Amino acid sequence: MTGRSWHHQKPAGPFDVIVIGSGIGGLIAANALARHGSRKVLVLEQHYRVGGFTHVFTRPGFEWDVGVHYVGGVGPTGPLRALFDTSTDGALEWAPLPAVYDVIELGSRRYELEAGARAFITRLTQAFPGERDAITAYVELVVTTARRNQVHWASRMTRPRVTGGLASGHRLERKPDVSHRTTLDVLRELTSNEMLIGVLTGQYGDYGMPPALSAFGLHAAVVEHYLDGAFYPVGGSARLASTLVPGIETAGGHVASSAEVAQLLIERDRVVGVRMADGTALRAPLVISNAGVRRTFEELVPQAHRPPEVLELLAKIPPSSPYLCLYVGLDRTDAELGLTGTNLWLYPDEHHDENVRRFAMDPNAPFPMLYVSFPSAKDPDFQRRCPGRSTVQVITMARWEWFEAWSTTKWKRRPESYEALKQTFSKRLLDALIQRLPQLDGHVVWAELSTPLSTAHFSGHRRGETYGLASVPERLKLPVHVETALPGLLLTGADVITAGVGGAAFAGVLTAAAVLGPRVIGALMKKGFTSPV
Repeated sequence: MTGRSWHHQKPAGPFDVIVIGSGIGGLIAANALARHGSRKVLVLEQHYRVGGFTHVFTRPGFEWDVGVHYVGGVGPTGPLRALFDTSTDGALEWAPLPAVYDVIELGSRRYELEAGARAFITRLTQAFPGERDAITAYVELVVTTARRNQVHWASRMTRPRVTGGLASGHRLERKPDVSHRTTLDVLRELTSNEMLIGVLTGQYGDYGMPPALSAFGLHAAVVEHYLDGAFYPVGGSARLASTLVPGIETAGGHVASSAEVAQLLIERDRVVGVRMADGTALRAPLVISNAGVRRTFEELVPQAHRPPEVLELLAKIPPSSPYLCLYVGLDRTDAELGLTGTNLWLYPDEHHDENVRRFAMDPNAPFPMLYVSFPSAKDPDFQRRCPGRSTVQVITMARWEWFEAWSTTKWKRRPESYEALKQTFSKRLLDALIQRLPQLDGHVVWAELSTPLSTAHFSGHRRGETYGLASVPERLKLPVHVETALPGLLLTGADVITAGVGGAAFAGVLTAAAVLGPRVIGALMKKGFTSPV
């Protein structure tokens, strides 16, 4: 079972812990508290499906993931594999993507990223024969930076002596390194080859910020995450939630969908529960918010209890970029159409920042990037569920301002003007897909676009941002901590660490450890831990 509707079955308390949001951070924390701490946990999810960005949606004959496109660190010896094996009793299986997991195309030029640090260096050196030293230095710097930041992220379990759960100073800030510099600045010290820089930053869509704006520390975390290969959940990304929920419910917990939290309950300056959107009050000694840091402090915490220092710090970190995603259904299998699990990153050229700026100013300009994913090809179980079919996703960046005029309208009841804009983007994205993969022409039987309004509706992110807090240098300088200044309130989720399944999952581990003690980390991650992304 993966959750029961709030409207059909109200939870039977009392509960020891309430978790707001069923994204991977919330589920990992809830699962750990239930299995290793014997806590009775209530998970509240506003969406009608559990899982946050790991859930799937279906149309007749088709199924698509909405946020899990590939995951690193879950190979046979991977640190996240140990966590998921422990948390699901081995029920969650992983299928490897091809050795070349990402292809970066800059105009007509094609470059391949291959699993394994040595293979990664060799493959790119073949494309850039005079740049082997720079490529090697880059990989070494990525690994060093990512592993150094593990200590930084692990320290987020407890709050420094500042207010509100955000730190204004930390060891990394007092002892600066390349983590806090922009990705573009760091790479330009390694090489003057702009084409190579364009390739090495060609995964920026994985964290939502182009090279001149992103923090190298967060860029390094993503790149290092995939160096040993990429994987996909067997059975689709919904398996993440469906294999974690039983551990919560077996311990007497309850996972409720369609359960929207309106506000935290605070008595005598302590969080004592939540008030639901329908007015129901639910009490528990501990509340964990997986709703995102911004939403937690700017919406869920009552205004009289919002620490001004927190709001001031959050104002320095913008939301991440929203996206457009075209979900495409095909009437042939991946094998028949020659599709594999390798992701395609398609760019006009190597000038990522310039292309993003141009598109932000003019939505009719060329797309700054297209990420093309093939979920059906990644999942060996897909044909059992959707025989004779295949699926593709085409994703690009967007701006909230393009859709803000319709933000007060209701899902599935938006006016024709909104639908017309969606149709314009849908056609452009589909045309770009067919141009790149002409064998798909004539086989598209479904094409449906999600916009930032879709993301805002289902995730609660007010500006449709996909990754929560933006991956800018200020995010590393002003870290979020699990422990907050409000007694009874803890945080978890990707905002605590960084974007992605791994970042959110490790945040869940830290949250559980803040409650149960650090020894639970060893129990959860028996094989050790080497990457928090």
